[in-house]
Amino acid sequence: MLEPSDNKTLPPIPGKRYFTIGEVSLLCDVKPHVLRYWEQEFPQLKPVKRRGNRRYYQRGDVIIIRQIRDLLYEQGFTIGGARQRLEGQEGSDDNTAYRQLIRQSIVELEEVLAVLKAP
Repeated sequence: MLEPSDNKTLPPIPGKRYFTIGEVSLLCDVKPHVLRYWEQEFPQLKPVKRRGNRRYYQRGDVIIIRQIRDLLYEQGFTIGGARQRLEGQEGSDDNTAYRQLIRQSIVELEEVLAVLKAP
């Protein structure tokens, strides 16, 4: 499993519907126990729970987790401050989400270009 690291470029989010907690942990560079804790602290984070209480995150959840990670680890917010920031952003333009989506699109387009350039 990846250890949290500063200024690391996170991997692109695959184009699938549901992600396990292990997959989200790798995609967001956050340990699973931290993800479970954040579920209690951030009302926006509500993964689907199936049989055996297994969590399945959707793409929107992964984007929110990346926003939370950015606020806490990169921008130095406290849990309370990050919660307030996310609540204040609901319903308005969310620059962090847009930046992440743009980065994701660039990575995916570069992958397509590499495939097209391959012999």
